[in-house]
Amino acid sequence: MAMEKPVKTTVYLDEDDYERLKRISKAKGRPTAELVREAVAEYARRNAPRHSARSIGAGSSRRGDLSEKAEELLRGIGR
Repeated sequence: MAMEKPVKTTVYLDEDDYERLKRISKAKGRPTAELVREAVAEYARRNAPRHSARSIGAGSSRRGDLSEKAEELLRGIGR
């Protein structure tokens, strides 16, 4: 796992979780810090807020009935 610019932090773990992590680390032959980074990266990917396009809702038709009359207003376009 390649890191761009590592930032040092301290994480306090429950003793049981730490022991389990050490056992996993030994079984996989990987450093505990690497496993923690991998777990944090996965959590961050799964829980990152989804971004909407900035253009959604940016326009204004100044018509209060646009959504009700959309089909009627679009009829004939592309012919």
